[in-house]
Amino acid sequence: MTTLVPVIESLLDTDLYKFTMMQEILHSQPQTQSEYAFKCRNRTALPLAACQAEINAQLDHLCTLRFSEDELAYLAGLRFIKSDFVDFLRLFQLQRRFICVSESTQQPGQLSITVKGPMLHCMLFEIYVLSIVNEVYFRQFELAPALATGRAHLAAKINTLQQFAAQAPLANPFVFFDFGTRRRFSRQWHAEVVQALASQSSAMRGTSNVLLAKRFGLTPIGTMAHEYLQAFQSFGSRLRDFQKNALEHWVREYRGDLGIALTDVVGTDAFLRDFDLYFCKLFDGVRHDSGDPFLWGEKIIAHYHKMKIDPSSKQLVFSDGLNIDKAIALYQHFAPRSRVGFGIGTDLSNDCGLEPLQIVMKLVYCNGQPVAKVSDTPGKGMCEDVNFLNYLCDVFKIK
Repeated sequence: MTTLVPVIESLLDTDLYKFTMMQEILHSQPQTQSEYAFKCRNRTALPLAACQAEINAQLDHLCTLRFSEDELAYLAGLRFIKSDFVDFLRLFQLQRRFICVSESTQQPGQLSITVKGPMLHCMLFEIYVLSIVNEVYFRQFELAPALATGRAHLAAKINTLQQFAAQAPLANPFVFFDFGTRRRFSRQWHAEVVQALASQSSAMRGTSNVLLAKRFGLTPIGTMAHEYLQAFQSFGSRLRDFQKNALEHWVREYRGDLGIALTDVVGTDAFLRDFDLYFCKLFDGVRHDSGDPFLWGEKIIAHYHKMKIDPSSKQLVFSDGLNIDKAIALYQHFAPRSRVGFGIGTDLSNDCGLEPLQIVMKLVYCNGQPVAKVSDTPGKGMCEDVNFLNYLCDVFKIK
């Protein structure tokens, strides 16, 4: 019998925004029911179903984990995390009955993973599941050559960062963050990458991974994801008002902290129609996650000008498919006019010479109703109800 080598050994081994969203849901919509679905976007079909037994064993282990007192003390030390949420996490344990893994009936050889149950007990599954699927899949390849390739690529990136840092800086510094948890090659490699970047690049300012932030003394980075705004499509207000309702709840919960808003749940144009002077002043900036980043940045800056707000007082955070070179190009284009930051994921945590998995796990139903992500990039949207998707697009004038 093969001994299980756990992919996840701590419940802190996830992205910060899972906790920040979870806290707001606890305080405003604790009764919410949810359903999440897994999707692989790779153009070449990959036989992920062959990993099903190992993934199930990893999930069995995951659902035995609890937060330690040391981990809870770390979370409690973040000024935006409240004591009642820490008390909730002290009692928290992922429930195996809420998640199901099987071979897809529609795409033989592919995985079907669904999570269904109370949102407060389901939303943490996402990052753990994606990390597990990635690592189990990549364990079938030879480790030594992959790590040798990864280390060579990482050394080249660090050299690029160091050379760029030696140039005359613009008024706003070049800063980036690790966003690589969900699609990493492995847990150990992710830790090696983050430690190397933190020690060898002054531009590295934090990581979305809470466990690595704790371990290496870095700033944990994150605010909200698509699921948070999507959930408000089912929360009782007019559908037309769901974005404003979500942003308003966020402001009430965090009162100035975590002030970066996500712009592409129903596309940037629809977002900006709701992101009025009130929200422009309340939020520190916005995050890009789909579509052309240069066009997006120009739209955001033009919107701030329209609102009579100086864009240099706000932050543009780019986080869609970035690498170091693309981040530097975006920095050179926008830094003279605005503060900028870059969340770099797969290119840091899974650049080992093998094709990365383009996998996601998205909220598809909330309180029994379909919800949707439309996105600014064709193929990145997700909805399981065509009628609702058409209705949403009609409401927000999305072509």
